[in-house]
Amino acid sequence: MPRYRLTLEYDGGPYVGFQAQANGPTIQDTLEAAIAAFCGERVRVRAAGRTDAGVHAAGQVVHLDLERDWHPEVMMSALNAHLAPAPIVVLEAALAGEGFDARLSARRRRYLYRILNRRAPPTTLRGQVWHISRTLDDGEMTAAAQILQGRRDFTTFRDTACQARSPVKTLDEALVWRAGDEVRLSFTARSFLHRQVRSMVGALAQVGLGRWSAEDLAAALEARDRSACAPVAPAAGLTLLAVDYGEAEFLET
Repeated sequence: MPRYRLTLEYDGGPYVGFQAQANGPTIQDTLEAAIAAFCGERVRVRAAGRTDAGVHAAGQVVHLDLERDWHPEVMMSALNAHLAPAPIVVLEAALAGEGFDARLSARRRRYLYRILNRRAPPTTLRGQVWHISRTLDDGEMTAAAQILQGRRDFTTFRDTACQARSPVKTLDEALVWRAGDEVRLSFTARSFLHRQVRSMVGALAQVGLGRWSAEDLAAALEARDRSACAPVAPAAGLTLLAVDYGEAEFLET
């Protein structure tokens, strides 16, 4: 039974999240319906990350097993035809070797958060950014972000509904920079807790606004208490940018 890997791009705005659920449309349900329309098989896809409601993806990875062999390019074109006009596309399709698992084989995940930092609200970027009209000090945010890097107990930045066994994660990289009217934040780690990125962004925004100091952020982290967290940043600004499988991608050309 061949295994396939798909790389997806999607606008999460119209969906209640990636994972199939009963309370609204999901990326998973939409993709699995397109697969069934394409080949007649009812399958369950497995994703590298289960993005929340309103969260976008530029490089989400899923795998699926089918009874029949299909050329990856045929599969990609057919799925995109069946997905239209939904805001989901398959960027790449490939055969995956035995043992490849979209979630378990991942070495690193990278998320990007975009803040539109100007007085005027967004128009073309509506639903893609968090609008903050007061000027953010991205230099202070950059310095504070370094406090979050490394192996830490992220209980403060962990949603109460998180099902991870441990709040301890290693944040490989936390970057902040300004690009025109946007302040962008990038976070890289092997895995993240539920709403960890949006919680960290919310705290860093408080630093950028001058309401928190870097020391306040450090104290919130050390508190290991969800009640010490700043307001969580909205989902609209968050994108799962890429998933890295290193040299052990198990992909066949």
